[in-house]
Amino acid sequence: MKLKLAIDPDIVALMAAEVVAGERAVTAAMREAGTGLKSAWRTQITGAGLGTRLANSIRSSSFPKSGESLNAAALVWSNAPVIIGAHDTGPLIRSKNGFWLAIPTPAAGKSTRGGRINPGEWERCTGLRLRFIYRRRGPSLLVAEGRLNTKGRAVASRSKTGRGVVTAPIFLLVPQVKLPKRLDLARDTERAVDGVPGLIVANWVEGNI
Repeated sequence: MKLKLAIDPDIVALMAAEVVAGERAVTAAMREAGTGLKSAWRTQITGAGLGTRLANSIRSSSFPKSGESLNAAALVWSNAPVIIGAHDTGPLIRSKNGFWLAIPTPAAGKSTRGGRINPGEWERCTGLRLRFIYRRRGPSLLVAEGRLNTKGRAVASRSKTGRGVVTAPIFLLVPQVKLPKRLDLARDTERAVDGVPGLIVANWVEGNI
């Protein structure tokens, strides 16, 4: 008697097909998770009032760059990690040299490079000299004698009589400042990680339909 065992369909072929399906599912899931986390971080940043420019510093990439793999991964990062990290942790900021932090008032205007202006740059741009005023209560001041233009910024006065000249606070001086925590990136990260298994299953099932 001669016996012959045949398995139909071919179990080896079935397993190979499942491995391919798994590679596709994992790769697609990680790509979706990375893109979703990038979008969530950007939304959180703009929602905190930090602007689209900082939000667009969030980038994502998935690996492998081509093809599929059961070891696929996604990376989400910021091109401005120091700024993002500061708003995410709310650190205590002190002056590097141990003196004062100069916080510009609206009368100081903006830096020519964008962002906050510092006392040295302000004096160079306006031609005015800053004067230190110590206060026992509240922040000390750097003030200047000039006039306020229509935008509320302190500029040099052209008046020969001194008309319209005021002593304007240009900078507030504080020993340290606590930056408020405005972001919670870990929250969105945890949600993205928790959602990965469901994405894998969804993509695996979809690939088999």
